[in-house]
Amino acid sequence: MIQHPAILALLVAGFLSTFLLALAGWNGASILRHWDLSSGSERQLRLERRTYLVTSLLALVLPIQILSLFLFIFTADGLHTLFSGAMCAAGTLQANGFGYPTLLLKLVTCTLSGLWLVLHRADIAAPDYPLIRLNHALILLLGPLVLLEWGLEWSYFTGLRADVITSCCGSLFGQGRANLGATLAGLPLSLMRPLYWTSLLALLLSGGLLYFKKRGRLLFVGLSLIFTLIAVAALISFLCLYIYELPTHHCPFCLLQREYGFVGYLLYGSLLGVAVAGLAMGSLTPFQSKASLAKSLPRLERNLIGVALTCALMFALVTGIWMMVSPLRL
Repeated sequence: MIQHPAILALLVAGFLSTFLLALAGWNGASILRHWDLSSGSERQLRLERRTYLVTSLLALVLPIQILSLFLFIFTADGLHTLFSGAMCAAGTLQANGFGYPTLLLKLVTCTLSGLWLVLHRADIAAPDYPLIRLNHALILLLGPLVLLEWGLEWSYFTGLRADVITSCCGSLFGQGRANLGATLAGLPLSLMRPLYWTSLLALLLSGGLLYFKKRGRLLFVGLSLIFTLIAVAALISFLCLYIYELPTHHCPFCLLQREYGFVGYLLYGSLLGVAVAGLAMGSLTPFQSKASLAKSLPRLERNLIGVALTCALMFALVTGIWMMVSPLRL
């Protein structure tokens, strides 16, 4: 299976990301120790030139790291026909012990990559690079995680065997099973439906308050993350039932298939946008008083608020339309 085009693309992209992050991490260690923009020393000049090159390359590579999450899921879903018992990516990822750890780590590195891109944009907008140490500290965190992710991904794909009998999504996300997926699927509708709509309304109100009144920043950050988690739980527990038109099918991976218009990619991409925008707002909070960011930061933060609210509304609109047109009634 290692010769599958999508698998080769994932492994090559992962290797390039790992290599460039290792280079950036080595440069980042020097930045944290020796960066002094007021100095005109030869070492400072070397750091500035090298940093410009490395961060420019990362600004091109990390979007690929984000896209690799969706390519990984797409590839896993496409391989499900090779395994007995698998109906979608849920079964393929269960084919060996590296599938789900790889997916979870990709979610983490994808989120951190999006966060770095936002912070990098804020940093280069100021002449004194006020976020440069934070950016490179994030690189030092991201580098080992991407390396571990690539190792898990390699182990997963090289360890796939077509003669393995794996589990279907119905058994993995069926109520009564002792796992996280089954627990989310079994959450009561009487709890999740009002909780989901309340969290959405609270996020929209806090976003409006922050956008127009410049108040409630930390509230907005917290609600962005809370809404993301609640929306995932709501999607598995009851929202996906309207899409499947089945009261017992709670799989979050079948949403990614052609039969359902690949709607899962839009839903999960929207939630990723909410989470990254919220984390970025929280990370930028300590730099509000920086004079060099006085012009660029408010505009960037308004854009982040807009991204978070647009993505949340997109998620609610898509799921809401499915709820209205679906013949299923809960």
